[in-house]
Amino acid sequence: MRIERLQALAEAYGGDLRRWPADQRAFAESLVAADPAARALLDEAAALDALLDASPSVAPSADLTARVLRAAPGARAKSRPRRAVWLLGAGWAAAACAGVIAGVGLTRQMSADARADAVLYQATLSGVDDTEVLG
Repeated sequence: MRIERLQALAEAYGGDLRRWPADQRAFAESLVAADPAARALLDEAAALDALLDASPSVAPSADLTARVLRAAPGARAKSRPRRAVWLLGAGWAAAACAGVIAGVGLTRQMSADARADAVLYQATLSGVDDTEVLG
């Protein structure tokens, strides 16, 4: 283990080696026994641990807890999926209505053309009198 790794672990887990990951303890103990600078790093981390342990624990008020929970991103995200589903459904409904309107409009035009073609075809088969009636 290098001194940089020891410093990173001391900053993360503190000066008490019992709090460290089990696979890192033996390496740290051997480095601390061999290097006085490593011992100084662990002593500094232990001093910080002592200060943190001596500091009073402050519990947040119920009002602060409620405000933080209301402002959390997860609280707003719960209402968004419902809105997104509603908007997605509205989009599908609008697309379906547009398709029906376009289909009806095209069907009228195509059926009118087909009827006119049928009348003209029948007129050629029946004779001159029918064509004069159609004009």
